[in-house]
Amino acid sequence: MNIHEYQAKDLLKRYGVAVLDGHVAWTPDEAAAAAGKLPGPVYVVKSQIHAGGRGAGRFADDPNGKGGVRIAKSIDEVRAAAAAMIGHTLVTKQTGPAGRRVSRVYVEAGCDIARELYLSLLIDRATSRVTIMASTEGGMEIEEVAEHHPEKILRVAVDPAAGIWPFHGRRLAFALGLTGKQVSAFVKFVTAMYTAFVDLDCGIVEVNPLVVTGAGEVVALDAKVSFDDNALYRHPDLEKLRDEAEEDPKELEAAKYSLNYVALDGQIGCMVNGAGLAMATMDIIKLYGSSPANFLDVGGGATKERVTAAFKIILSDPNVEGILVNIFGGIMRCDVIAEGVVSAAREVSLNVPLVVRLEGTNVQLGKDILAKSGLPIISADNLADAAEKVVKAVKEAA
Repeated sequence: MNIHEYQAKDLLKRYGVAVLDGHVAWTPDEAAAAAGKLPGPVYVVKSQIHAGGRGAGRFADDPNGKGGVRIAKSIDEVRAAAAAMIGHTLVTKQTGPAGRRVSRVYVEAGCDIARELYLSLLIDRATSRVTIMASTEGGMEIEEVAEHHPEKILRVAVDPAAGIWPFHGRRLAFALGLTGKQVSAFVKFVTAMYTAFVDLDCGIVEVNPLVVTGAGEVVALDAKVSFDDNALYRHPDLEKLRDEAEEDPKELEAAKYSLNYVALDGQIGCMVNGAGLAMATMDIIKLYGSSPANFLDVGGGATKERVTAAFKIILSDPNVEGILVNIFGGIMRCDVIAEGVVSAAREVSLNVPLVVRLEGTNVQLGKDILAKSGLPIISADNLADAAEKVVKAVKEAA
C-alpha cells in the first residue's frame, strides 16, 4: 500500500526523521492559509499523487505549462499554484498518458539546498536483509542512475539480529562526501529511517532528494513510503491512510474477493491458482511472443463466485486481447474453476479468445463442463500448449 508524500513525512517525523514544515490543502484558499503558517518568503507547492516525476510532469490541460511542483514567493503565488493543480490531471512518466487527478496539494517551507543526495531502505531478497541504498545523484530516478552510473549506488545491508548501528550511517556518510556535523546528522537520519521501516512493516522508504542545507543540516525534501500489505492487519491506523482514488479500480475490486491481482501492461489476461504457477504462466506467455496483462492468483480455496469475479475483472481491462486460464487442481477443484469460467463468460460478452488448461482434481468433470457449455473455449493439454494456442489465437483475431 502506498501513501501520499505528506502522510509519509508525518509518519517519518514521528520517528525523528528531519523534514521541512508543511501542511496539506484541498483548496486554493486552504493552500494560502497553509502558507500563512510557514515562515516564508519562499514556499513550495506540491501536487499529491501516487507517482514520481511530479516536478517534470505536465498537466493535461496545460501541457506546455509548469509541472506538479512549483516554487512560490508569496502567498498569492501559492494560491495561484494550488488553483492550477487542484482538480487538474497531472501526467508524469509513472502515471502513463492517462495521468492522475490532483485532489490536494502540500504546501511546504522553502529550503536552502547545498547538495542533493539519494537515500532509501528496502528488503534485499538475495540477502534477506534490510538494505540501505544511497547515492550522490539525488533528484534523479534511481533506475537511471543504476543504468548509467551503477558505481554511484552505495549499499549497506543490516543484520536483522544486530539491527542498525552508527557505523552503518558513518560508512555511507563518508562515502557520500559528508563532513563535520553533517555526518552525525546523517547517522541520526538513517537510524530514524531504519526504525520507522521496521516498526511500520514497510516495503520501501525512499527519500529523493535528501538535501544538505547551507547550514549543514540533513533534511528529507521528498518522501515515499510503501507498506507490506500482508502486515497491514497489525497496523489498522495505517490502513486509514489508504487513498482508493489513487489505486487501480480492478485491484480494488479484486481485493473485495480476496484475489491476488496486479494489473500489468500486456495483452494476455491470466487466471491461475498459485503464485508460482502464475509466474511460470506469465514467463511462458513471454516465451511464445506475447506479454501478460495481469497477475491473478485465485488461490487454493476459491469458490465459483470468486472465479466469476476474477474472470470479470480480467475482461474489464480494455488491453486484454486473449485469456489464458491455467489451473492445477489440488485444493482447488477443476470443476469449480470450470463452472466459474462458464458463468462469467455467459454474463459478460466474451469477444476475445479463451484458452483453458486444467489438470488435477476432478479434471475430467471440469473439461466436460467446458465442452458442454457451448462457448468457444479452446482446450489445452499442457502449459506450453496453452501458451502457444492463446498467442496464436490473439494474432489470428487481430
